[in-house]
Amino acid sequence: MTWQTHEITNQFDELQNYKLLATDTPLREALARAGADDFVSQLDSYGTKLGQADTYALADQANRYTPELKTFDARGRRVDRVEFHPSWHQLMALYRGQNLIAMPFVDERPGRWSAWAAGFYLHGQVEAGTLCPATMTQAAIPLIQREPALWAAMKDQLFSPEYDERDVPLADKKSMWVGMGMTEKQGGSDVRANTTTATPTGQGEREFTLRGHKWFFSAPMCDAHLVVARTADGGPSCFFVPRWRPDGSKNPIEIQRLKNKVGNRSNSSSEVEFKDAHGILMGEPGRGIPTIIEMATYTRLNCVVGSAAMVRQGLVQGLAYARQRKAFGRLLIDQPLMRAVLTDLALENEANMVLMMRLAQAYERDDSPLEKAWKRVMTPAAKFWVCKRAVELTGETMEIFGGNGYVDEGVMGRLFREAPVNSIWEGSGNVMCLDVMRAIGKEPDLAHALLQDLSQGLGDDARLVAAQQSLQAMLREPPDQLEALGRRFAERLVLLAQASLLRRHAPTAVADAFIDTRMDPQWGRVVGSIDTRLLAVDVILQRAYPN
Repeated sequence: MTWQTHEITNQFDELQNYKLLATDTPLREALARAGADDFVSQLDSYGTKLGQADTYALADQANRYTPELKTFDARGRRVDRVEFHPSWHQLMALYRGQNLIAMPFVDERPGRWSAWAAGFYLHGQVEAGTLCPATMTQAAIPLIQREPALWAAMKDQLFSPEYDERDVPLADKKSMWVGMGMTEKQGGSDVRANTTTATPTGQGEREFTLRGHKWFFSAPMCDAHLVVARTADGGPSCFFVPRWRPDGSKNPIEIQRLKNKVGNRSNSSSEVEFKDAHGILMGEPGRGIPTIIEMATYTRLNCVVGSAAMVRQGLVQGLAYARQRKAFGRLLIDQPLMRAVLTDLALENEANMVLMMRLAQAYERDDSPLEKAWKRVMTPAAKFWVCKRAVELTGETMEIFGGNGYVDEGVMGRLFREAPVNSIWEGSGNVMCLDVMRAIGKEPDLAHALLQDLSQGLGDDARLVAAQQSLQAMLREPPDQLEALGRRFAERLVLLAQASLLRRHAPTAVADAFIDTRMDPQWGRVVGSIDTRLLAVDVILQRAYPN
């Protein structure tokens, strides 16, 4: 006898087999504004590939079958190799093949940085861990370009769109990845507290041996890492440390263990020991901190885009599910309280997107005082706010699925676990706010240029004008008091920027709804605790993801 106690009804899988770019009207509009028309066809094809069920399956496999450390080979030789599931390599090859790492530096067409941001945003909606090596490699390019010998030897490998997973010396590689080794146990974000030392080899003025440890060594299977170590004068300097020595022998960087992380499971993070590892000095001795800051300007932008991507994916999955799932006799999408949650998410999604695309344009344009202000002040502020909000918002989108969202078989749980990494990596929330304050304190004109630019999108809205005036008043506070207001300042700066950008570029229904909710003194305590009675909810949700 065959038992059947129930029929499976009112159950719906997470969204797959859809076109990520074709269904994202705000992103397509942003690409058009940036003059990135030449890139749209490629991005559309990429978004279609990413949305296929087999790509989602690769993402699931890469996070389910996590990297494994192989310290020794079968005969006891030290190899310090991290082995990955084949899905990881397929995803890495997929991204590298789009030439997105090199695109902003090798392509001279307008809109290249916006096209890169869109590609990163699309990939990050499906799988985020593979973007860690991509982020670090891209951010290393401007630094290596200033080192003539290194650049001549590695330009082709850095710019190559071909994926090469082999663990062999750099001279034999078709392409390369660059990681980072900054953090030590005793210092965390305080890199000046690092104790790893660098000693000249005597064989060349830029060749050193490094001895010490790193508490977080990101993506240890990269072909090289940028590492901070102290030279004889005690100052932190930056070094290019390859996985293999120039003579073809293994560089003595011993992997102690892989980190067992909350999320970001497809990607490997490690602890390592440098046992007189070969390194090449980059820049001037003792100038490692400015080098890190320059690199972090790029990596923090990637964090903003990556977190925006997670919010986007959560929203799209939530909308698709709510349009099918019934509760209490009605579709979720037709229930007023759920509509409030989805509307709140949709507004934040578009606000994140216009902000990240404006930041991307700042990296492409001439380094005018205004663009410098967007890069130097707004980038850390955006990283603070967008990345931190992603932690809360992915929790909300997971809740739309109820218990189904809280299991490991789907996308929603992975988004929730993944979200905190961008808020922590490359400087946690307080570090970002301190960086905003530091930039303003060093160059006060940057903040004034930024606020003046934002004022052009405020119109005669008294709430936005008051918000701008409040920021200007905070800038007049003594430095120690302004530091204590760092989170408040960064939050309000980002919200004003998002409101200004939406007022300029989004439909009136979206811009007005964002301003009405975000400028409400009661907003922000819980997602969905907004008054939707006067908002064009249907217009906002249809724009977010067409039905």
